[in-house]
Amino acid sequence: MNTDHDPRLSRIQEWLAGQPGELGLEPGSLRPASSDASFRRYFRVDAGDATLIVMDAPPEHEDCRPFVHVAGLLRDAGLNVPGVVAQDLEQGLLLLTDLGDTTYYQRIRQGLDDAELQALYRDALAALVRMQQASVAGLPVYDRARFLAELELFPQWYADRHCGQPLDDASRQALQRVFETLAEHNAAQPSVLVHRDYHSPNLMVCREPRHGPNPGVLDFQDAVAGPITYDLASLVVDARTTWEEPQQLDWAIRYWEMARKAGLPVAADFAEFHRAYEWMGLQRNLRILGVFARLHHRDGKDGYLQHMPRVNAYVRQAAERYGVFAPLLRVLDRLDDRSPVVGYTF
Repeated sequence: MNTDHDPRLSRIQEWLAGQPGELGLEPGSLRPASSDASFRRYFRVDAGDATLIVMDAPPEHEDCRPFVHVAGLLRDAGLNVPGVVAQDLEQGLLLLTDLGDTTYYQRIRQGLDDAELQALYRDALAALVRMQQASVAGLPVYDRARFLAELELFPQWYADRHCGQPLDDASRQALQRVFETLAEHNAAQPSVLVHRDYHSPNLMVCREPRHGPNPGVLDFQDAVAGPITYDLASLVVDARTTWEEPQQLDWAIRYWEMARKAGLPVAADFAEFHRAYEWMGLQRNLRILGVFARLHHRDGKDGYLQHMPRVNAYVRQAAERYGVFAPLLRVLDRLDDRSPVVGYTF
């Protein structure tokens, strides 16, 4: 790889060259593995007959310590997560075990039959139940104040910046009441370890024994202690993959049954549980519309635009079902230049 215009690449290769010889590292084999929406980058490097992953997290922008901490919590709970082979927290470098090169998202896009799809998601739901039994020691709390702060991304970046339609005072006040209702409801849910992005791009398809059991779980460094329905909403109302409502319900019911069997604090009545995860998904997807708009307009990452119509549809799916969200629908109709749609309310 050319390091002329990327001094961190030179630093990574020097760091790899200084690792113990028994690892069999070949620094010259370093090549991109993936990147994400933050400043983190991932590289793959040959190590004898195997490969390892380098996580590059510039310390002026990122902190590797949460990754190392949460990886330990998840591993103790029986999750398949990357093992830390070597670390230099001051330089923002981690050498990790490799869980393969195919995410759920990539496998879905490649095309798969329903039997394989259902098997993959049964594994993901079982792993979610194990993850929610993990310790939350040392994790920040996902509380009402944080929900409200995140919801502000919707009017600021989606309505104002992306749609070019700043909200008038009356709409803003009505939307604020909706936000407060969502935040109060979601913050009152039982608290467990929440991954925050437990969805198809962060789950690895692990078929080979050396990669461990399926799924491999990535990108968990922002984990918090928060609402039990959050990660289920991430999985079944996936911002990057459209799942129709019957499929969402099927997976939600399967999760609910497994969670009850495991003794997790989910509602005894599925209708109550269904409302809880829908309201959680609504909060999450309003935030995502703001995040995707910010990634496009502030950071120049245009790839997120393709997912906005899907996320918008998920928002409407939940909002049209409950009368309390009528003010939100009116805002969406104006932003999308649509006539109001009358739906069932509960």
